Amino acid sequence: MVSLIAIGVIINYFDRINMSVGVKPMSEEFHLSAGQVGILLSAFAWSYAILQIPAGTILDKIGVKWVSRIGTIIWTIACLLTAVASGQGLVMLSRVLLGIGEAPYFPGAAKAIGYWFPRNERGTAIALYDAQSKFSNAIGTPIIALVIMLWGWRAAFYVTAAFSLIYVIAFWIMYRDPHEDKRLSKEEYNYIMEGGAQQPGESSRNVWQDLGYLLTKRKVWATFIGFAAYGYSWFLFLTWLPGYLATEMHMSVLKSGWYSAVPWLVGTASELLIGGWLVDYLVKKGHDLTRVRKTTLVIGMLLGLTVIGAAFTRNPNIAIICISIALGGLVITSSIAYSIPTFVAPKGMVGTMTGILTFGNNAMAILAPIVTGFIVQATNSFMYAFLVAALFLLVGIFSYVFLLKDLNPIEPMEELTVKTARQSITNL
Repeated sequence: MVSLIAIGVIINYFDRINMSVGVKPMSEEFHLSAGQVGILLSAFAWSYAILQIPAGTILDKIGVKWVSRIGTIIWTIACLLTAVASGQGLVMLSRVLLGIGEAPYFPGAAKAIGYWFPRNERGTAIALYDAQSKFSNAIGTPIIALVIMLWGWRAAFYVTAAFSLIYVIAFWIMYRDPHEDKRLSKEEYNYIMEGGAQQPGESSRNVWQDLGYLLTKRKVWATFIGFAAYGYSWFLFLTWLPGYLATEMHMSVLKSGWYSAVPWLVGTASELLIGGWLVDYLVKKGHDLTRVRKTTLVIGMLLGLTVIGAAFTRNPNIAIICISIALGGLVITSSIAYSIPTFVAPKGMVGTMTGILTFGNNAMAILAPIVTGFIVQATNSFMYAFLVAALFLLVGIFSYVFLLKDLNPIEPMEELTVKTARQSITNL
């Protein structure tokens, strides 16, 4: 199941990075300024970010299987529409549709991991699929750059649409929740359940009650702020890294694709080895779960500050080293943040809480490309764009250090109501 989800993440990000790799020839065809390019790069996130919380609550009501099936079909159609678009407006419309299709995928993936894995294995499980969002950039940028060089930017969208269609079929056939998967033995099922895996089930309240209740909890806000701060730098690199290398470092599309692959390879390795394996290993050895994850979150964000080095160099090799260290540190925090809802959310609220976090993270996908585009347009440099990213990271570090106190489960609303009633009777 985690392999199936991981392959979906690779396809997911192929569908996203095709725009950033092909942005130079596309902007030349449509005569776009840097500011307009920033708006175009953010179009995907308009719908993607807005739909994160609704997607999470729908997942809690309907389940992973059907919501993800429908989403994969929608994003496949969006890729095809981008390939045949005749102008900037149609490209933006197709990217908005792509955001609609992909919005449920990561909340659904986190919810599926909560079903399929015991508590002490979730860090590795989430790192295994979340790391593919970095690996897909490492392999996708040079592949898509080669496709564009040979056949033009539209061909990149035809290719990714074909990959998406294959995945639609694979997911439709293979994904099941544990209680309905006939390939799962009774011993395996018991192992998962005894290890603290969450069981499929709806919250007994309505969506707004769940959402309102979660938003009163400090640990939800602490993770929200930290994950959003990470998201700003992540989406800056995701949308602008090839363009940065092509414009500021004067590289060809193909060369920028190869250079762009390096930070993503570093990110993939660091997430798998540190954010996944090392974190779970330390927890299994008896170290405090909260301390291990909080320490890793903070160290990862501090390493992200090396993006400042890229702001003050004109040497592409030094810039790539700084960006690789920054991205390697940042992505360690990603799998940990995605795992937090599986530890702290009450039953039936994992999707809703994940939706809250991914909304904050992906709101930065709107902000980062646009702010970067207009900064570059005004200054003809990426220096201030990287410094703004560093400021966001400082806010995230503060949130993880001072607001995130523990990763204990949030008390269900029903139990809280009963305790309040008992306390009132006692007072009487």
